[in-house]
Amino acid sequence: MMKIPTHYSPSTILILSMVLLALTSSTSAIKNYNVLSFGAKPNGKTDSTMAFLNAWNAACGSTDSTMIYVPEGRYLVGAMTFKGGCRSPQIIIRIDGTLVAPADFRVLGKSDNWLSFEGVSGVSIVGGAFDAKGTALWACKASHGNCPAGATTLSFTNSNNIRISGLMSLNSQMFHIVINGCQNVHVRGVKIIAAGNSPNTDGIHVQLSRNVEIISSSMKTGDDCISIGPGTKNLWVERVTCGPGHGISIGSLAKDLKEEGVQNVTVIRTTFIGTQNGLRIKSWARPSSGFVKGVRFSDSIMRNVQYPIVIDQNYCPHNLNCPGQVSGIKITDIVYEGIRGTSSTPVAIKFDCSAKNPCTGVRLQNVNLTYLNKAAQSSCSNVVGKAFDLVRPNSCL
Repeated sequence: MMKIPTHYSPSTILILSMVLLALTSSTSAIKNYNVLSFGAKPNGKTDSTMAFLNAWNAACGSTDSTMIYVPEGRYLVGAMTFKGGCRSPQIIIRIDGTLVAPADFRVLGKSDNWLSFEGVSGVSIVGGAFDAKGTALWACKASHGNCPAGATTLSFTNSNNIRISGLMSLNSQMFHIVINGCQNVHVRGVKIIAAGNSPNTDGIHVQLSRNVEIISSSMKTGDDCISIGPGTKNLWVERVTCGPGHGISIGSLAKDLKEEGVQNVTVIRTTFIGTQNGLRIKSWARPSSGFVKGVRFSDSIMRNVQYPIVIDQNYCPHNLNCPGQVSGIKITDIVYEGIRGTSSTPVAIKFDCSAKNPCTGVRLQNVNLTYLNKAAQSSCSNVVGKAFDLVRPNSCL
């Protein structure tokens, strides 16, 4: 078996060992493709985009299980799309180096994604750093200049059996990681870093996907640490630290009249530090066929969080396209248990649900939130539920 570098974290080494063991148990050899052999230069100056694409094409076309290896160094790469339909049953992309975006943010900003995986199966990304150099684009947006929207750093679309472990995403122009229309995705040991005022830099966005796990990761960003969109089913989030950022959010929902629902979401053992929100469900005040049901928020620590627990079904920024309307999203069977810590605003629990479709089946159990070392408050509109055991602030259910 290939020797594993010891500078990886223990968790990453364990994951890589498991992946390699699985591969070697099913095949006699892993075919290796080093990007240097395809002309990549680890100097951070020479465009290595084609070298990476050619390495992918070679691995994808092999009938063996394969590994694309990126040695230490900095690799300048532009927007790349890695397409599926591969003959190789499994491709590991092992990264010891750092991928860096072009210095001119407009080069990458013209693309929707920096690294895009489309229709792939059995791909693992292990280690590495991705530096999208998004700060210049953020500054352009702050000055209301003529700026592109920006690119997502790492995007998976219509893909299956994906593993992402031990990587770091720095200063993404837009979202750091997007999982869209995928099944069986496992994310572990990821670090996401962006400034607290960086716009639209969600850490991980999940939509139209099933059986996704996000475990043992930390996210510092200017938007949602994890955003959960329509069509998400069977999502497990565990041991995630968030801050700065906007918390973990289901939504925004009700952007479209016809929209798939969100169901069977578990968020457990999370920590929020100085975030705008903690655990949030958000929908536009617009009609929609969507729904949220079967959500468990458990064992979360809040440290100086503005709104630790919030359901907002009257989202209508700038009062555009939604005044006078109510949300059609049906929210039911939502459990908050073991939520504790401090709120930086007086109202620590706020349920502002739809007048047409009140929230039902909301459960608070063993919740203990305070405001500046004194009692916090709760606020309820159009919500039906129950409180059990200790609940502070006093429940308004």
